Amino acid sequence: MAQFNSGRLSNMGGGGGGSSKMQRDTGKHVHELDTLTLTYRILGEPTDYKLDSSVNDFQSNYLRVPASYATTGNTGGAAYNMIYTPRMKPGFDAGFHAYDIYSNSHKDARFYYTTRPYTELQYLVGSKQEQVIGLTHTQNRTERFNFAFDYRKINAPGYYRSQNTNHDIYRFTARYQSKNKRANTYLSFYYNKINGGENGGLRYDSLMKNPNYSQRKTLPVNLGNGASTTYSFFGGAIPVKTNYRETGFLIQQQYDWGHGDSIHINDTLDIYKYDPVFRVQYSFNYESNNYQFLDTDADSAFYPKHYNFLPQGDTVTAKHQWKLISNDLSLIQFPVRGNLGHFINLGARFESLTGTFLDANINFTNLALHGEYRNKTRNQKWDFSLRGEFYAVGQNAGDYSAYGMLKRRINDFLGDVRLSVSNVNKEPSYVYKYFGSNRDAWYNTSLAKENITQLQFATENKKLDYTLAANYFLFTNYTYFKDYYHSAQYTSLFNLLQVTFSKKFTIKPFAWYVDVAFQQLHGNGPLNVPTFWTRNRFAFEKRLYTNLNLVTGLEFRYNTGYYADDYSPLTGQFIYQEKTKISNPLPDISAFANFRIKSFSAYVRAENLNTFLGDNNYAAPLYPYNNFAFRVGLRWWFIN
Repeated sequence: MAQFNSGRLSNMGGGGGGSSKMQRDTGKHVHELDTLTLTYRILGEPTDYKLDSSVNDFQSNYLRVPASYATTGNTGGAAYNMIYTPRMKPGFDAGFHAYDIYSNSHKDARFYYTTRPYTELQYLVGSKQEQVIGLTHTQNRTERFNFAFDYRKINAPGYYRSQNTNHDIYRFTARYQSKNKRANTYLSFYYNKINGGENGGLRYDSLMKNPNYSQRKTLPVNLGNGASTTYSFFGGAIPVKTNYRETGFLIQQQYDWGHGDSIHINDTLDIYKYDPVFRVQYSFNYESNNYQFLDTDADSAFYPKHYNFLPQGDTVTAKHQWKLISNDLSLIQFPVRGNLGHFINLGARFESLTGTFLDANINFTNLALHGEYRNKTRNQKWDFSLRGEFYAVGQNAGDYSAYGMLKRRINDFLGDVRLSVSNVNKEPSYVYKYFGSNRDAWYNTSLAKENITQLQFATENKKLDYTLAANYFLFTNYTYFKDYYHSAQYTSLFNLLQVTFSKKFTIKPFAWYVDVAFQQLHGNGPLNVPTFWTRNRFAFEKRLYTNLNLVTGLEFRYNTGYYADDYSPLTGQFIYQEKTKISNPLPDISAFANFRIKSFSAYVRAENLNTFLGDNNYAAPLYPYNNFAFRVGLRWWFIN
């Protein structure tokens, strides 16, 4: 077609018409109106990903909080995964993870490539003045330079006192490739501003059934009960709050040696293709994390009961501030020309850390060695990976991780099968060893290194539309909080079997989405998980009037009773408890109507319908979920 369009063969006759209909090819690829090619990558992964524009899952596609997460009762509140997911990363960790699900990090930074500027806007409004705003924009300024900006705001006063959340989450990424394609630069910046209201839960469960407290804001809570709360979309006063500020800046530079060729496309267009053989990669990372708790109207009963001190004055504060500077140098070889998924990576990283508290400072360093062998074949049938990391010198000396994975694509009908094994030996998070406030400081200097092993079998089948994963975890020296401020270790070996399954059953135009998790603990380890968790969505799905994609139906979420973790507001940690069993008799019930018209999507939800049939469900001891709530979420994307 390039030859015919150029007119070079016009005198030869035939070929689809006379020369009067032929146009010279300019070499410019013109896209149809409102269409684009948009992909992204994450650091260290050679796979291209595409954006998800489906509307069948409000939790994942829009809210960005998996359905298996339990919160302290409000959007943006402290949360943890009921499908247990241990942290399997060696090296230093501050230990404040209750708000991680809302925050950005370098590991999930997206580096885009787009043929046209792309903008996405999101807005959600819900009961009790709940609002969520999202903005994403990316564009290629040239063929070799792309930048992207992402902003998300979560603001929810909540149904109960001193429960306000007000988060501002920012991210900026950029990538640049030199004209000869030998040099690549990636930049990632994020800033997480977390403000989470802490009320310590209700004072008494029995008050939930008292008709005098039909307005949930009048229920007495443990923290911030007497203080006034001022609501503002861009701020407002939160009397008792967790205040996190997390900043990260990473720049990664690569320089390649290899082979370059000019590929002739047509009369006017040549493409220069460069295949690296050897790469030098340098990464600089700076992180500043400030974790604070502030109670300006300290309760005289709550703190003596849970933390064994009586507030002297009106204010209780705690502060942990950490700064990390790391430099990483890696040497990478690509054995097979043209396959960036087949490489050998050897490197070293030097880390310098500084901790600042209310009563002391600390400084230390680490030297870590790491390596990886990856072979993702060009036919996409095999994917093999071996990687390891070892802390040779420094505060975390002796920490290590080892990971192996083998993945095979059988065929379209049988799908993909993956086997993996992972082992990590790591220093417990620093919050287990030390926590300080302006009233007291707690230490635990007897903690040994934790060891966690994970064995996994997983399969994914796009033709039959299901995923299945079986995990077997083994724990030694498992570290946990046994009460609101005392950490402890369980030194004996115990294990956890976990099986998760997701499937879509379809009898057009009806669909049943089922997500199931089974978890069984073996041994006496201090870990509580629900034996059975499930989410079921029964939906009517149909394309109407050419452009309207409609998904409407009912959603049910349920888990068996278990001793759900309690929450310690001062330390910001979920804690092990065996006193109060959370057994919700009814599932969480929601009705939804989601639809998409070209580049516009809408999510309409009526949630907690179970409160019309019975009492409120609980997420944790003294932490009930909301009453009936109504939400409308909108999503637009624009191609400029």
